[in-house]
Order: sequence, then C-alpha cells, then structure tokens
Amino acid sequence: MIRVAAVGDIHLAPDSRGLLRPAWETLGECADMLLLAGDLTRHGTVEEAKVVADEIKGLPVPVVAVLGNHDYHSDLQDEVTGLLERAGATVLEGEGTVLDVGGTKVGIAGTKGFGGGFAGRSAGEFGEPEMRSFVRYSRRCAADLARALLDLREQGCEVLVALTHFSPVPDTLAGEPPEIYPFLGTYLLAEAVDEAEADLAVHGHAHMGTEHGMTAGGVKVRNVAQPVIGHAFAVYHLPVDARIDVPAVG
Repeated sequence: MIRVAAVGDIHLAPDSRGLLRPAWETLGECADMLLLAGDLTRHGTVEEAKVVADEIKGLPVPVVAVLGNHDYHSDLQDEVTGLLERAGATVLEGEGTVLDVGGTKVGIAGTKGFGGGFAGRSAGEFGEPEMRSFVRYSRRCAADLARALLDLREQGCEVLVALTHFSPVPDTLAGEPPEIYPFLGTYLLAEAVDEAEADLAVHGHAHMGTEHGMTAGGVKVRNVAQPVIGHAFAVYHLPVDARIDVPAVG
C-alpha cells in the first residue's frame, strides 16, 4: 500500500513561519511521501520561499512539489525553485521523478498546468496572439505532463501519480463560481492523465472547490488545496495492484 500525503495552497510567508512544521514532522508515521500542489507562497518572493524551505527541510519523507500561479507572481520562480530544491524537495515542471517505496517504484510527474476550460466550454487557439499564446502554453504544459507520465511508465513504475496546480476536471471545482472555471483548469491535463493511465491525480488552486473528482477515463482526482481539505495534509492509500484509493485525512 502506497501512502500519498498531499496539500496545496499553503501560501506561507514570514508571519506563518513554523505553522505546518509540527504536523509535517509526523509524516513518517502515516505517509511515504509529501506532494505539494503549488501556491506554496503568497507572492512568489524569496523571503516567502525561505519560509517554505525551512518547513520542508529534513522531513522524514521525500517531498515532491510543483509551483502555482502565486509562486510565479514576482517572476522569481527559478529562485523559488532553487530554494526548495536546496531544502531537499524535488520540484517538477514537465518532468517526472521515481521514488522507491518498500521496493515499489512510484512515479510522480508534475506541472503547474494552466487554464483554458473544459470539454464543450474551452478556449481555442484562434484569434489574437494573446489568446493563441494562452492556449499554446496550456497545451504545452499538458503535453509535457503526458510525456513525463508515459516515460515513468516505460521506466517500470508500478504506481503513477500526476501532480499539478491547475485542475484537470471540473468535478473538483464544484463550489467555485462557474464563470471562473476556465481560469482554474483545463481538460487537456485530464487527457494527459488518462493517456498514461495514472493511478491518482492531485491538484490545488480551487480554494472553494471539492476534494473528490474523476477523469473521463476513471482516474481519481483529488483537490488538496488546504482550504478544501482543512488540514496540514491529506493521505491517500494506493494499492499497488489496483487503481483505487481509500482517503484518510491527516
């Protein structure tokens, strides 16, 4: 049984230093890894990223992260990434990483992702250059996620997890104003997850959304934005021989 702890949208800053550390120090008792689903800072500053780095340094489980839109706000995403990696985290953007959990190869592929909307109500790559650029960026994020997932499958990973900030499905956005769904995610991410037959997709971003969802291909999706799960992390159990999970909140 693979135990995946995850949380997003923690929005740490100097005034929240040490807030999550006590709970995260217990992860060794209940989880095999910690996935951070973006928006780790409030404005993407170096000062805020240092707080996140201090929270994750020396934790008893591996930490894998993607950045969110807040982490890009100050155009210092490379500096934020560097601080997190020096603290021991693996930060993904269109890439994958492999964890050995008791002899089981667990592959995690990650991207921030982007918006665009969902089937039947999505943006198209047409018209003004700004709109075409918007959609192309979203397509590129999804294509990189698909490529990373498929590469992990080829490496013999027995369990596959997709980690994003933006949502792959509208299910987990329920509770948000429908008018902003196109800015919260895109079906392109779900297509990537389904193509690789992932076991679980984890995202954040939708603070007023819903925890549980599913792709058209039957992959379970979990919105782990902290305002949604209401805890320092949630834990999902993934059997190695079956693509289902039994969530337990920690």
